[in-house]
Amino acid sequence: MKIKKAVIPAAGLGTRMLPATKTIPKEMLPLLDKPVIQYIIEEAVASGIEEILVITNRAKSAMDDYFDYHPELEERLLRDGKIKECEAVRRSADLAEIFYVRQKETKGLGHAIWRAKSFVGNEPFAVLLGDDIMRSQTPVLKQLIDAAEKYNACCVGTQAVADDAVSRYSSLKVSPLEDTIYKVTDMNEKPSPEEKFSNFAILGRYVLTPAIFPILENTPPGKGGEIQLTDGLKQLCLSGHPFVAKEFEGRRYDTGNLCGFLEATLDFALDAPETGDFLREYIKSKA
Repeated sequence: MKIKKAVIPAAGLGTRMLPATKTIPKEMLPLLDKPVIQYIIEEAVASGIEEILVITNRAKSAMDDYFDYHPELEERLLRDGKIKECEAVRRSADLAEIFYVRQKETKGLGHAIWRAKSFVGNEPFAVLLGDDIMRSQTPVLKQLIDAAEKYNACCVGTQAVADDAVSRYSSLKVSPLEDTIYKVTDMNEKPSPEEKFSNFAILGRYVLTPAIFPILENTPPGKGGEIQLTDGLKQLCLSGHPFVAKEFEGRRYDTGNLCGFLEATLDFALDAPETGDFLREYIKSKA
């Protein structure tokens, strides 16, 4: 079970980040000197992914443009002696083989993943949500891939969340297999406190098999009137398909909301050599 393909659903409307996302895709908002989605693609590449499909919509052509060559800009940078800047511009276009398909209707995450059926074919594949940035010593997706390959199973990334946060995620019913890896026997989407199976939530990373596609094709709309990926995964799990969860090492940032975006910006800026000392002094001056 080798995972070489990944899908990044990035067709959401970005309503939690309006008005900025009225014309700028939320995935293209700058986190320091790179757009959010570049960090996610870099994680995928560092995990061994070679081909990436980005699910977009009609308003997100900026992502396609960004991961393409820009000969005029590169020529100008070289002419001005800005070698480092030129290398950074070219590097973003050379990260991986990146393809695009549009989700023509906003029908939910499950429908967006179903749109990747032709790209995936008969191979297992990864899913990285376009809002979620992970910081870890070993790429979070690589942690999931290792678990999925070991158990020849689908795998979701998980961490325990607070009681009052479970209703924003998917709750997993699990039993331990080994340290940080669990067998998954059931799950539900955005449960109430009474409905939850556990505080283990699915957080932004998946390794799936093509067995999910016929299920998603026949999954009715669920919470919010959308086709929920969790509903499809629940059916896959209940069918007896091997399914595990990896309690990953690392910090997750939800950059799809303002507070999460600010958390990521501050943490990344404090750790960056170019900005860390400046920002610490600036914060002290405001105390």
